[in-house]
This record gives sequence, structure tokens and C-alpha cells, in this order.
Amino acid sequence: MSASTPAEQLARATALLDDFYGRPVLSPRYPPVDELVFTVLSQNTADVNTERTFAALKARFPDWESARDAPAELIEEAIALGGLAHTKAPRIKRILEAISEHTGAPDLAVLDGMSDEEAQAYLTGLPGVGPKTAACVLLFSLQRPVMPVDTHVHRVARRLGVIGDKVTAEQAHPRLTELAGAGDAAQIYAVHVDLVRHGRRVCHARRPACGECTLAGICPSAGLA
Repeated sequence: MSASTPAEQLARATALLDDFYGRPVLSPRYPPVDELVFTVLSQNTADVNTERTFAALKARFPDWESARDAPAELIEEAIALGGLAHTKAPRIKRILEAISEHTGAPDLAVLDGMSDEEAQAYLTGLPGVGPKTAACVLLFSLQRPVMPVDTHVHRVARRLGVIGDKVTAEQAHPRLTELAGAGDAAQIYAVHVDLVRHGRRVCHARRPACGECTLAGICPSAGLA
């Protein structure tokens, strides 16, 4: 394998994964507050359960004001299908309350006038909102060029040698945002989705299927895990 910079290595891997899985196309998923709540619900929960739980929550509460003002126990009942409801319900309530302190209502329109860095700082200042959740809101809802780093993105990027083994997921957010294509939300989205899909299907945490991997020819970890 010829030497390449981390950015070049990531671009090569993304091109191969685009060919293998199909190019991911960025389009807004939910409004910002919906995306924020959806992401909280998705933590340690399968995608299908997250979608069902989010739908149940929206059916139970006609707007976010009513969820904010409801007892946490009622939110917990609405999201019981998704798991960890006892933890997520009060977190969602605190987030909605905190947003309302700034605007009077659970609304994130304030992000429109902020830079990406300011928006990230605002979101991570909310209770229980970390860099990955903030990045999901910015990329998936607002199409901002910010990389969400979950366990799959982190693992595949390390195995590819794009980031070092000692780089934490939190540290990887700004690094991978820059390496994936600073300012290019469509490319950052493609990198994110490609690495998530590959981590789920091939580059498993244990016993990665290196013999089936389309990246084996450029991956320094191929056959070693």
C-alpha cells in the first residue's frame, strides 16, 4: 500500500464504500428539536425501536410544549418501547426546559444565526447533550458540515489509520470533520453513513470480516483484528 495522508486515506475508503453500498445522499430528516429528541431516544437502541418510540412519543404529545410541561413519568410511559426510558424521559424533559429558558418555547431557530462552532457549543451546553448528539442535529437536520462520531465511525476510522488508536470518540469529532471535507456537508454525510454501514455489516468490533471487506486492500488493520 502506498503511503497517503489521513484525508487521502479517508477519501479513498469513502469512494470504495460509495461504490460498494451506494452513495448516501444528504436530505433533512427532522426539524432540529425533533432531531435532538430522536437522537436521545436512539442512544443504545436499535434503529427500528427508535423510530417506533419516537412515533409513540409524538402521538402522545401533540407538541414539544406539552411534553416539556408533562411529568417525566408520562414521557417515560410513552417511550417505554425503546429501552432506558427511566433515564431518557427526564433527560428529554430537562432538554426541552433548557431550550425554553432561552426562547420561551422548545425551539432551536436560534441556531440559524450561529456559526457551526457556536451552534455546537450551544447544543452541548444543554443537559445531557454530548458532541455526537449535537453533530447529529447539525448535520441531519440543518445540513451543517459537522461529523457525528459513533462507535462504528470511531472504530473503522481507527482501523483505517485515519485517526490514532488513542484518539477518543470525542476528540475524533473535530478531526474527522476536517479530514472528511471541511465545509462540505454532503461529503461529511457520505463518510458518516458509509462508515456506520461498514462497521455494522463488515468491520465488526469483534471478528471483523476482513476476507469480505472492500477496504482490505487499503486497510493497515486487515487480517489483524
